[in-house]
Amino acid sequence: MDLNTLKKKFEELFKQPSMKAFFSPGRINLIGEHTDYNGGNVFPCAITLGTYALATKRDDTLIKFYSENFSELGVITIDLNNLEDDPADKWTNYPKGMIKFLKEAGYVIDHGLNILYYGTIPNGAGLSSSASIELLTGFIVQDLFELELDRLDLIKTGQRVENEFIGVNSGIMDQFAIGKGKKDTAILLDCNTLDYEMIPVVLKDHSIVIMNTKKRRELADSKYNERRSECDQALAEFQKELNISSLGAMDEKTFDEHKAILSNETILKRARHAVTENQRTLKAATALKAGKLAEFGKLMNESHISLKDDYEVTGLELDALVQAAWDQPGVLGARMTGAGFGGCAIAIVENNTIDDFITQVGKHYQEKVGYPGEFYIAQISDGPKVMEGENL
Repeated sequence: MDLNTLKKKFEELFKQPSMKAFFSPGRINLIGEHTDYNGGNVFPCAITLGTYALATKRDDTLIKFYSENFSELGVITIDLNNLEDDPADKWTNYPKGMIKFLKEAGYVIDHGLNILYYGTIPNGAGLSSSASIELLTGFIVQDLFELELDRLDLIKTGQRVENEFIGVNSGIMDQFAIGKGKKDTAILLDCNTLDYEMIPVVLKDHSIVIMNTKKRRELADSKYNERRSECDQALAEFQKELNISSLGAMDEKTFDEHKAILSNETILKRARHAVTENQRTLKAATALKAGKLAEFGKLMNESHISLKDDYEVTGLELDALVQAAWDQPGVLGARMTGAGFGGCAIAIVENNTIDDFITQVGKHYQEKVGYPGEFYIAQISDGPKVMEGENL
């Protein structure tokens, strides 16, 4: 879908011929999975798949939302003076929560809005469409109302919408990766302190291929809580001998010297993943800074093996994609990304082999699981922006 088509739709819906165009990316995590709540580092980047919007201010206090992705729901209208969470308002609770919390923080938002959204992030793929919508909405409001709003405040507001408005106990990585996104750059982020370093990702003659299992992550929430409690137990057992505040504070040597204290094999495996994955993430950032792409790819492979064997969050579909990717020529590395049990995996693939890669991995995947996956070639993107005469 192109921008002109969206503009015509906007005019048809809202009878306003002039509007402003905006974009906010989705995100992937290159490495560092299930490390955030264990006091470790993550290494995400914003991607060129994301959410577009056309928007104008209104003369009244009504906010009219429309999504081309949920066109069957039509225009959903709410009032600026009634921004409470309402399940009947479906997807609009994400932008609604953003506007509510910005108003409560004292920012002057005294007129309604017309906003048309169009997302290129596949639904349920785990590429953070909700955070993309949150940051996009915050950026639209900041721009149209000329608010002096720090980007970190926008990021924290997005996380607050997830935690307090939607009721999802998520960390800050998604909003941070999107809000601070920079072209051809990943973010080494300490989720505890929010200290971060921007690391150039120079892929030369390679690209990131996102591989979608097309399986929604039904198990992710229950298993996520289970893994968190197992890691909490491991930390409590280590703290009998060690003065540490998190598993992320340990290196492999410390872990190996003290692992005998852990009460069972399951707890040991969960803790080993948390410790080694954090160390892999730091090594991956160092490798990319030095331009060592092959070493980065090897760390990606090791990450997936740890997530499969020690953390047990991959499953048939993700393992099928990643194994098929490993078997192809021109692949530097591949791993699941996100919470697991579905969603997506990523691979770093040589550009001149990508077509064959997609054909072969797609064939193996369909043979293994019985239905097709989906593949997207993604570039690393800037964060939220105004679109100046660009196409989608």
